[in-house]
Amino acid sequence: MIDNLNNYRIFLAVAETGSISRAAERLYISQPAVSKSVKNLEDALSVHLMERSSRGVKLTEQGQLLFEHLQEAFQSIRMAEDELRQANDLGIGELRIGASTSLCRNILLSYLSDFITRFPHIKLSITCHSTLTTVRRLEEGKIDLGLICETTLPDKLTYQPLQEIHDTFVVNPAYLEHFFVREQAAEHTVENPWLFAGNITSLLTPDPGFTERPLSITEILERCNLMLLERGNVTRNHLEHYFFQQNIQPGQVLDVNNMDLLIDFAKIGMGVSSVVKEFAKEALSEGSLIELSTPVPVPPRTVGFCYSPQRRSNPSLMKFLDLCGDPSLRSSSL
Repeated sequence: MIDNLNNYRIFLAVAETGSISRAAERLYISQPAVSKSVKNLEDALSVHLMERSSRGVKLTEQGQLLFEHLQEAFQSIRMAEDELRQANDLGIGELRIGASTSLCRNILLSYLSDFITRFPHIKLSITCHSTLTTVRRLEEGKIDLGLICETTLPDKLTYQPLQEIHDTFVVNPAYLEHFFVREQAAEHTVENPWLFAGNITSLLTPDPGFTERPLSITEILERCNLMLLERGNVTRNHLEHYFFQQNIQPGQVLDVNNMDLLIDFAKIGMGVSSVVKEFAKEALSEGSLIELSTPVPVPPRTVGFCYSPQRRSNPSLMKFLDLCGDPSLRSSSL
């Protein structure tokens, strides 16, 4: 069939024009070339397709049948070509992205906003899962791109760092005041007058003349209601490694499956939350949360895009990665 495609095209031109000469003019080839092509097609199909006369050509019954099918086939080809050209001109395509809820809200959204503005005809689908689940969905080919926290990846996946993030511990000042009172009462210690003067921040980072404070940051983390992302999460693994290195042994841990909830729970005074500082900057700025600065900071890590190199053939994916890698194309910085 493939060998006959050009012969089909020439036969279709003859059938549509009703003339060997007019078909030759349309196709910019000679009349003998048209006649030979039709003869070759008839020989290949072992049928007689048209009758020739001084008034032109007339299709046989078999020729009419072939003509009708070829009209539909070539119309489908033209429609496909038109759609491809339109897709290229308008940027039509599809991009499937996976990310955790927190990464989507705090990082991905600004990129998506710019991308949609530039490429409004690309169909986007977003699924929210943990980093490890996102990596698995990439391996299974269920998504084209993942926004993940840095982690060990299979060899067949590529990781492109996007920005550095910093884990920290945050708390509502009121919770900390009540916590200190409870701890002092439990230990029968003398009440510290600073607690009720609203000097929690100064208490955590006292001036050089103040040499004592009720508890160290490490003791606070070990005795407070410490809220962390649930076990098995990449962030939780990172923190547990930090606790082990710093010999911090939390006594009461509340597992939470969402970073945004960790921030919200800390704001209402449920305890101390481990959060990404960049994601809690609004609460820290307005003072609803304060930061517990540990003597040794939690090591920074990166967030980035992960994808299979085989997906680079997806033009929508490459458009998105190009936009994310060029700050001049973005309307807002992180």
